[in-house]
Amino acid sequence: MKKQKKALIIVDVQKAFDDKKWGMRNNLNAEENISKILQLWRRKGWLVFHIQHTSDSHNSVFHPENQGFAIKEIVKPINNETIITKKVNSSFIGTNLEELLKVNEVATVVITGLTTPHCVSTTTRMSGNLGFDTYLISDATASFGMKDQNGTYYDPETIHNLSLVTLHDEFATILDTEQFISKFL
Repeated sequence: MKKQKKALIIVDVQKAFDDKKWGMRNNLNAEENISKILQLWRRKGWLVFHIQHTSDSHNSVFHPENQGFAIKEIVKPINNETIITKKVNSSFIGTNLEELLKVNEVATVVITGLTTPHCVSTTTRMSGNLGFDTYLISDATASFGMKDQNGTYYDPETIHNLSLVTLHDEFATILDTEQFISKFL
């Protein structure tokens, strides 16, 4: 029986999310948890994909000429780790991510990164819909507070938890870092 391959996807862990414009954030240890998983993952020699959001707008914190475009040092790509740039929320739209996963015979996808209700959620939904056995690491992602269409503010923890509950058991298995490490690493 052929062993199923795994891939770690690190979504948008970029300096842009350090900008004060985003407001309050939950899970300030997300990057540390991603790094912990990444270090163990690298020791196994498994595939790592770094997703990097880009914008054509020079005013955007994600424009390639702005400091925010850079991937944070704590999860900086090394050696032959693939960097994929995207312009929309999903890491699969307008990129070759799905093709690379299939070419590398990946069956299990593990998703971490920023932010939970946006690019992480969209990528997780698509991964599940494309048939990958998908895991989202709950404390290796984070959210910012947001206002709804009526101006009601929701704190970062509420946004984070509601985002996770909409993904759990339908699009992905949700585990925290320690649960994930004990199960896979």
